[in-house]
Amino acid sequence: MKIKKGDNVIVIAGKDKGKTGTIEQTFPKAEQVLVEGVNVKTRHQKNKRTRSVGQIIVKSAPIHVSNVALMEGKKAVRVGYAIETQGDTKTKVRVARPSGKKI
Repeated sequence: MKIKKGDNVIVIAGKDKGKTGTIEQTFPKAEQVLVEGVNVKTRHQKNKRTRSVGQIIVKSAPIHVSNVALMEGKKAVRVGYAIETQGDTKTKVRVARPSGKKI
């Protein structure tokens, strides 16, 4: 997955198309990400003991990684990789495809 925790992303497909948020968690095996404030679900929870109160829990659900794109400024960009060499060491760096800038 080319998108990591802490990236600012925009939703490009689905019911929340156009919303932006930060990635809180990634699920690489399921190819899903949890974006703050996107795909919000409500769950009605019954009281567990007598004299306790039931409640409505609101939380974000994961969405597929193909439905989000990394943001550069206010535009959605694709992510690529480049190899940087510094002396004898080579490091793999994420790069924005249109501009070629390091992420």
